[in-house]
Order: sequence, then structure tokens, then C-alpha cells
Amino acid sequence: PAPTPAYAPQPGDAALIRGEVFLDSAQLLIRESYPPQVTLTLAGSLPTPCHQLRVAVAAPDAQGRIQVDVYTVMDPAMICIQILESFEQGVPLNGLPAGAYTVWVNGEQVGEFNQ
Repeated sequence: PAPTPAYAPQPGDAALIRGEVFLDSAQLLIRESYPPQVTLTLAGSLPTPCHQLRVAVAAPDAQGRIQVDVYTVMDPAMICIQILESFEQGVPLNGLPAGAYTVWVNGEQVGEFNQ
């Protein structure tokens, strides 16, 4: 099996504090291939360098909506400098059955594609 990406929710996350992420952009990058290669590209800032990015991608619903939850987690015992930490992250959205999909990030529609 492929290793779990660092941005995916982790088993120990329940012991951490969940926080917000400051998203500057979220867009779909669709490569012309067969089948199409679709990547959700996220850019923004974490509240501090101690926060870790998490991206939870839900399976498409009956209407083809893919809900993506972008947030941070942090160890509450950690003392951290209060400075924004910028990030860019690509999240592949491949391996879906044929169909039309819309992608929503934190409740906002960011794009659509056909698989």
C-alpha cells in the first residue's frame, strides 16, 4: 500500500487541538491524460510553524460533490513562535469512477471536472 501523505488525517490527531488554516487559493489542476489526472492545489498560511496541515477528502456524494476539509492540528503542550507559516500543497483526486464532479473546500466550490 502507498504511504499515507503527511497532510492526511493521522491516527494521533484526536489528542491534538484542531485549528483553522488561512487559504489564499484553492484550484483544480487538470492534466490532459487518460484518464485525466486531477490535483487540488492549495496555498495559504498556517497560524504558526507548530501547526500541521490536514486535508480530509470525502468520497463523492450522490450529486458528485467532493467535500474537502482543510484545517490544522497542533499539540496543546507545544510553545510556538506566533508567526504565519506559508504552505503549498497538491492533493491528487484520482481513481474516481467516470462521472461529473464538483470540488468544495471548506464549504466553497472551487471547481468541477469530468472523469
